[in-house]
Amino acid sequence: MDWIDISVSIDTSLVVWPGDPPVEIKMVNDMHLGNEANLSRLNISAHTGTHMDAPRHFVKEGLSLDRIPLDVCMGKARIIEIRNEHTIQVAELETHNIKKGERILFKTKNSDKDWSALPFRYDFVHLETEAARFLAEKEIRLCGIDYLSVSGYNKNETAVHRALLEAGIWIIEGLLLKGIEAGNYELACLPVKIRNSDGAPARAIIRKQGN
Repeated sequence: MDWIDISVSIDTSLVVWPGDPPVEIKMVNDMHLGNEANLSRLNISAHTGTHMDAPRHFVKEGLSLDRIPLDVCMGKARIIEIRNEHTIQVAELETHNIKKGERILFKTKNSDKDWSALPFRYDFVHLETEAARFLAEKEIRLCGIDYLSVSGYNKNETAVHRALLEAGIWIIEGLLLKGIEAGNYELACLPVKIRNSDGAPARAIIRKQGN
C-alpha cells in the first residue's frame, strides 16, 4: 500500500494557535535576483502545523523532544473516528477497546475540511480531561489529534496535556485526516530534532494495514 501524508504544509497562510507567531518564510538568497542558489529563512513556533509535544511542554522536568524513543512514533497505529461533534468523551472511548501500548490517532469533525488554511476554530473537537485520564490509565504510547491541540482553547489545556505527558504519552497535534478511514495503519512521524525542545514540527505519514 502507498504511504499517505497526514501532515499539513508549513506556509504563510497556515493557521496558528492564538498568540503564537505567524509563519514567516523569507527568501534570503533568490536565484531570480541573480543569486547562485535559493536560501530561505523560517520564523515559526515549535508548535506550528503538524507537530509533536514533548513532556517538557507542560512538565517542568519532563523529557525534551530530542530524547523521544524512536519506536514511539514509528509502528502500528489505530485511527479512531469520533462521532461526538464537540468533545472526545470517556463513554465513546470505552467502545473502542483501547489497549496498553497502542498508538491512537483521533479523527473528528475537525477533519471535515482542510483546516490548515482556514481561520482558527475556537470550538474544535478536543479531549475532555477525564478522557485524557482514561487514556493515561490505559497506558497508550502515543495520542494524535486532527487539530492544533489535544485540549480545548481556554478550557483544559494544562489538565489534558499533563494527564497525557505525565503518563509518558507522547502527543501529535495538527494531523490532517480528511478522507482517511478509521482502522489500522503503519505510522511514521519524525519530529525535527531540536535540542531541549518542548515541541517541534513533524512529517506524519501512514499506510493501511490489515485489520
